[in-house]
Amino acid sequence: MNQFDRVRDYLTGLQDRICAAIETADGQARFTEDRWQRAPDDAGGGNPPGSGGGRTRVLKGGAVFEQAGIGFSDVAGSRLPPSASAHRPELAGASWRACGVSLVFHPRNPYVPTTHANVRYFRAERDGEPVAAWFGGGFDLTPFYPFDEDVRHWHQVAHALCAPFGDTRYPAHKRWCDEYFFLRHRNETRGIGGLFFDDLGGDFETDFAYLRAVGDGFLDAYLPIVDRRRDTPYGERERAFQLYRRGRYVEFNLVYDRGTLFGLQSGGRAESILMSLPPMVRWEYGYVPEAGSAEARLADYLVPRDWLEPPR
Repeated sequence: MNQFDRVRDYLTGLQDRICAAIETADGQARFTEDRWQRAPDDAGGGNPPGSGGGRTRVLKGGAVFEQAGIGFSDVAGSRLPPSASAHRPELAGASWRACGVSLVFHPRNPYVPTTHANVRYFRAERDGEPVAAWFGGGFDLTPFYPFDEDVRHWHQVAHALCAPFGDTRYPAHKRWCDEYFFLRHRNETRGIGGLFFDDLGGDFETDFAYLRAVGDGFLDAYLPIVDRRRDTPYGERERAFQLYRRGRYVEFNLVYDRGTLFGLQSGGRAESILMSLPPMVRWEYGYVPEAGSAEARLADYLVPRDWLEPPR
């Protein structure tokens, strides 16, 4: 089995395992699957030609999750979209193939954080010769009403899975996550971070092992938080704040997220790419939380810091 197929098999199995765990955690709803094929642009729409497909799975209206989406894709193209060639200009004109699993879960209870995870593999060729290949991914957490023990747990799991790969791995990829998931127009992070990495292409076996550590570690990081917060009482005020803060999630995904831009510009399936957006959201002009309120407290968590240490 070649390297790409090994990664592909791992990713399809990861999607299966996460779906089963989330269905168990929710206890009510189940994922529905939408299998799709990526059609070449033969209708003059301007999308780069390509091939491949995937399976998009979405859980709706659950007891815990208002919407949970997790998609697997294996797609290829004859040329890269502008967002990718601008990031890596040496890839201009290269053919490519990429596979990955990406998820975003939007819980119903405002005290349960929204979360995102992604693990992926990319390779490019020109005239039959390899140009580049790398892994990318990570996971991050977006609470609305944060709890210190949840934030520490999230980062402790991230730190532990990084440890076998050297002392510098966690601080480097934690910092990368803080910098990547930053809304410059709001001057705040999207949440309390986690791990983010891209262009990891030194040694295939070591890098693939790290990808698996991140993918396998996601449920260990997230499900204990869900279990602690899923039954926390809430009212209309908390729900309204949750919907307002979901607006920040939409802003980031549509303005900054490289994966969203790559998917749309490469002729990807819009329905699958945009499943990350929340099912309900609201914006409010000039909203300022009441001083000293639980809502105002969130701002203190949207600034990067060392979450492994107890707060002073």
